[in-house]
Amino acid sequence: MPKLYGQNCPVARTLELVGDRWTLLIVRDLVRGPQRFQDLLTAQAGLAPAVLSERLKHLEQHGLIHREFYSEHPPRARYELTDMGSGLAQIIGTMAVWGSRYLLPDAPLTHAECGSRLEAGFYAPAVTNGYRVVPSSCPSLDINSAISGARRRWICRCMARSCHDCHPGGRQRGGRTYLT
Repeated sequence: MPKLYGQNCPVARTLELVGDRWTLLIVRDLVRGPQRFQDLLTAQAGLAPAVLSERLKHLEQHGLIHREFYSEHPPRARYELTDMGSGLAQIIGTMAVWGSRYLLPDAPLTHAECGSRLEAGFYAPAVTNGYRVVPSSCPSLDINSAISGARRRWICRCMARSCHDCHPGGRQRGGRTYLT
């Protein structure tokens, strides 16, 4: 049963939906794409099948995931994030960056194609054709202006011009490739 905070706060309300143990790890695995029940269970050592079932039902009831049966006898389902659930990918990514920076500094997040370090930040379209970078760790970030026009994006700090090739649709400016 999820903890109810009873606060009119977006963070508290979000935690009411995804703050239970295992829930964000299940969402993390679904960010990669549709998963079967057994795939999700295997990915989480120590997660009981009954708990996984409960978490999946909770996520489905709140519109964060969609369940599709691919076998009737025995009943087997595949789970995937809805559009609403996909919005949690940014939270998962930001948690991964934070954890990599402060808890596992010897294991930084890297881009699979070029091996460069990845980080997250807010990127707002500039008056010119480029992008203005506002690092997510910036203490002077005004959350209201960030929400109004900025979008969260991953950047690859690769200095090689060829890195743009491994980011289709990405823009390269000043040694950074902005992922879309």
